[in-house]
Amino acid sequence: MSSKKKLKARYSGPLQTLWRSQLALSVIWLLLDVALALLAGRRAALIGLAFTALYLAAVVLIYMRIRGRIMQDMVNFATEYGQVQKEILKKFVIPTALLEPDGKILWMNEQMSALTGKSQHYRKNISTLLPEINYGVLPVSGWERDIRIHMGDQFCRAHMQRISMKDLIEQTPLIEQDGEIDYLFMLYLFDETELTEYIQENRDQRPVVGLVYIDNYEEVMERTDEVYQSLFNALVERKISQYFTARESLVKKLEKDKYLVVLNLKTLDALKEDRFSIIEAVKTINIGNGMNMTVSGGIGTGGQGYMTNYELARSAIEMALGRGGDQFVIRDRDEMTFFGGKTQSGEKSTRVKARVKAQALRELMISQDQVVIMGHALPDMDALGAAIGVYRAARTIDKPAHIVLGELNTNIRDWVQRFRDSKDYEEDLFIDHEQALRMVGSQTVVVVVDTNRPSMTECPDILSRTDTVVVLDHHRQNRETVENAALSYIETSASSASEMVAEILQYFDDGVRLRNLEADCLYAGILIDTNSFAAKTGVRTFEAAAYLRRSGADVTRVRKALRDNLDSYMARADAVSHAETYMDCYALAICHGEDLSDPTVIGAQAANDLLNIVGVRASFVVTQVGSICYISARSIDEINVQLVMERLGGGGHLNTAGAQLHDVTAEEALAQLKEVLRAMTDEGII
Repeated sequence: MSSKKKLKARYSGPLQTLWRSQLALSVIWLLLDVALALLAGRRAALIGLAFTALYLAAVVLIYMRIRGRIMQDMVNFATEYGQVQKEILKKFVIPTALLEPDGKILWMNEQMSALTGKSQHYRKNISTLLPEINYGVLPVSGWERDIRIHMGDQFCRAHMQRISMKDLIEQTPLIEQDGEIDYLFMLYLFDETELTEYIQENRDQRPVVGLVYIDNYEEVMERTDEVYQSLFNALVERKISQYFTARESLVKKLEKDKYLVVLNLKTLDALKEDRFSIIEAVKTINIGNGMNMTVSGGIGTGGQGYMTNYELARSAIEMALGRGGDQFVIRDRDEMTFFGGKTQSGEKSTRVKARVKAQALRELMISQDQVVIMGHALPDMDALGAAIGVYRAARTIDKPAHIVLGELNTNIRDWVQRFRDSKDYEEDLFIDHEQALRMVGSQTVVVVVDTNRPSMTECPDILSRTDTVVVLDHHRQNRETVENAALSYIETSASSASEMVAEILQYFDDGVRLRNLEADCLYAGILIDTNSFAAKTGVRTFEAAAYLRRSGADVTRVRKALRDNLDSYMARADAVSHAETYMDCYALAICHGEDLSDPTVIGAQAANDLLNIVGVRASFVVTQVGSICYISARSIDEINVQLVMERLGGGGHLNTAGAQLHDVTAEEALAQLKEVLRAMTDEGII
């Protein structure tokens, strides 16, 4: 016995409503027949009933005859519609692929196949075709994600969309969910080559403004014969003009030693790649001049127009000059990039600037009620000496003055105790952080010495409590500076902050009289920072030392006060004896000072000692204190160690710098240092 299986289905939705409405109309016809029977008579009711029966029979007949055909047509339409959808997706003009959760290709359309050069049956991981797309970039935590990829000469935007399979799996009786992965990925590639080119062209044409200054114009001209001065000046101007005009830039001479440069971002990219070779090119000009000329530049970009970029260029050139010149600084809104700065900045022969700053400092102190002085955290001898000098200046004009001190190291602990034991000084000469916070107000002058970075000061919080902040420092400026300082005197050619303060005292007031202990402290600051006058020492350094000697500083007394104890000396000797040579010119060592009261100072001293080895261009000593590794960097004149330390988040001076690395061991810090030295050497920065 055979039986035929027919398609069994019921109408639903609009079709079901349509058939039910026909039945409802039939009921209405019957009600009309009843009304006719009551009102018009039996004959009229029979006529209406006949038409109602005819209508109902027609509806039933139509339903029975075309029901199967409608269902068949609907099934055929659904099947054909699915095939149309599949064909449309297959020939979709946008390259499309379906991926498994791990990135394996399940399916790709013709456009994706043509773009990648693979068959539509290719089933390997998508990363084999597009390396930029891997499991790490798939939107596992989100539903959608876009990334930019490069395919030959094309720039594409890859749009990845996560598709949930949970509902489909639950409604399908043939399969069941296995595990937690219930999604696939749809990948679409949009060709944005033309758009990218337009964006790049628009970027390349953005305006950039630059200022180029000759650092030592007057000094060079003084050392050049008058006969050759005009020629020398013309050669320098020609060198600068040719360098920029050859790169489609507009150059305009503003003054004898200042130039305005107008360029675009495309040209700036070329100058970056060239690493501003004009810095070294100008130094090669020699027609008998006794000193090489150096240039500095400030580039402003990222602003809304020429005026905004000009202001950015002005701040950039100020930063370049504040870091000692002989370098270019690019300022892109709040970001700064440095190029050059490999050589030692020349010492200024005139002390006019020191006299002007001294008078400005005096006026600021007179206008306020009291003076609070602080150096950097963990102050050294130079910071203490400079602070004592400023204290004496304030007391000369009868202004109360206090020095903020926190944790003391062994180098200055004895010196601080001498001041505290002396009856010549007030009990509140040295104050702690809490006292400083209570004391500083709007009528207080806060003087920062031996640092220009607010985060490195002894008590950064007091800087925001007054509008009268003075900065006296000899270190090169960094991206981080004391904002809105009432007076900033940063002289990178000075050997130490103590030297700068000693100069200021000579012009501050005729009544300045240093006591012997104060003169000793300032002299010791200079002695430490110059490594006993062996490093970064100029004519003005010896003049400042001579002034301190006349004021009562005693060399023998200072030398005895600076002697080390046996443990410190042995730790320094151990670090030097275990030093290694890297790249045949760098001395690297680890200072083990766990049992020392001030291991960072010992590390700095070991770095100084390593410079005495023949062939060593720079020395680096890593000292670990808890979870922090302190790196002391030293050089004589060939390597700018400040640039190296800035790569590690630190800073300092051309031949004296340092950095701090957190949560690393001494060995890991040394490995990072080696990577930086290798990279900077390969890039030609050092």
